[in-house]
Amino acid sequence: MTTDAAQQVAARRPAYLAELAQGTERFHEPRRTDCPWCGSERLRVRLRTTDLVQHKPGRFTLERCGDCGHSFQNPRLTREGLDFYARDLPAGPDGRGGTTADPGGPGTRRRLSRAHAMRAFDEPECWLDVETGAAHFAALAKQVLPYTAFDGLDAGDGVTEGVRRGHIEEGHRGTLTELADSLAGRYDALSMFHYLQHRPDPRAELRAAKAVLRPGGHLMIETPDPESRYARLLGKWWAPHVQPRHLHLLPLANLRAELTELGFTVVAVERRAPHVPADLSGALALFLDCHAPGADVPWRAKPASPLQLRLRRAACWASVPLIAAARTLDRGLARLLTRTGFSNTYRVIARRGADGHEQD
Repeated sequence: MTTDAAQQVAARRPAYLAELAQGTERFHEPRRTDCPWCGSERLRVRLRTTDLVQHKPGRFTLERCGDCGHSFQNPRLTREGLDFYARDLPAGPDGRGGTTADPGGPGTRRRLSRAHAMRAFDEPECWLDVETGAAHFAALAKQVLPYTAFDGLDAGDGVTEGVRRGHIEEGHRGTLTELADSLAGRYDALSMFHYLQHRPDPRAELRAAKAVLRPGGHLMIETPDPESRYARLLGKWWAPHVQPRHLHLLPLANLRAELTELGFTVVAVERRAPHVPADLSGALALFLDCHAPGADVPWRAKPASPLQLRLRRAACWASVPLIAAARTLDRGLARLLTRTGFSNTYRVIARRGADGHEQD
């Protein structure tokens, strides 16, 4: 850690410690006794864990419904809690939540496959990408759909950068449920990539998506698959569990049923192309990081000593070949494992029916 970085951490520590002195229990809503999806009271613990990424204080529980299979964080974080645990996170691989990701970086083929999948059913006139970040998906998708006008929606300031860079034509600042009425009927394609699992009410997001789409328009969703065999094999080290930021994990059958109820027709389901080949390497990285000497972070009451920081750097360097080998294994096994229930993500494309009745 550089001297400037250490000074920044030290300067932020008092505010963090004052915040944590009030306890982390206040970041949680009361625990539910029933499933938020179907109302069943047949709940069982799926896993208990801590924040394995930033190591902020707190413990989190995912429960699974014994009737419909829906998994959800229980007790769920409040809005204040979500903000606290999302603070200081870097931008994701699609530039979502920030402006630093490279549109030509890792995952390019996967992102292009989304545009190809949509083109098989439609060449949209206008497409809204929800939680778009700096809109790197739209920048790539234009290679496949050059006549489609892409807009983005995001609560963060990355969407403004997406407009400035020319990745999208319009950027809407806010949440989908907040802006649905003002955007009603404007789009004939809408995408939600790794979005629903973060939202307190996925059903409200689907209703908002229906409002924004024109009749006959297409909704594309990608979300982690809680029925992946990797989820059972790796437990809390399975990266898509990513507590405490994932509030819901939706089984495919539940999502299909809800879309049908809303008047959509599911026209495609895909598990291979949206799979992110990082299960083993991600689990190993989380495990090694949790067992290495702690980093000097502002929510740590006592600053890390120089010896601890040197040991952490040494551990990080020593882990590089292990994680690289695991990443190679992830990629090498992906073609086989995604055929046998190990895909970590599924993609659904659904066509919106006309108002008042379900589309044939």
